[in-house]
Amino acid sequence: MGIYIFVSVLVLVACFLQILIVLVQNSKGGGLAANFTSAGQTMGIRKTADFLEKSTWTLAGAIVILCVVATATIPRGTEGSRSRIETQIQNAVDPNAIPTLPTAVPTPSATPGTDQQKTEN
Repeated sequence: MGIYIFVSVLVLVACFLQILIVLVQNSKGGGLAANFTSAGQTMGIRKTADFLEKSTWTLAGAIVILCVVATATIPRGTEGSRSRIETQIQNAVDPNAIPTLPTAVPTPSATPGTDQQKTEN
């Protein structure tokens, strides 16, 4: 259970960083790169846009991989416990085992003495 929570937190952190990076970008080529027009900066305008694009794709891939890992580490419970559906299937009554009620009136018995006793009582 602990590793599942850890991976889930990593997925949330990666999603938060992805949101921030996408919000920093500008769809028309501006964004963060447009604010840094100084000639003495270490990363130029194009390098900033490249870095943001690469980090967007890297985080997207990391999110996909972390989601697959999180799915693999989902706690399955103990071996002795069953799902509710399996329990219902095991406890289901077989429709053939249900006693059927007679649909016809029983015929009189073959011995003549028993018919007279039944009518007298």
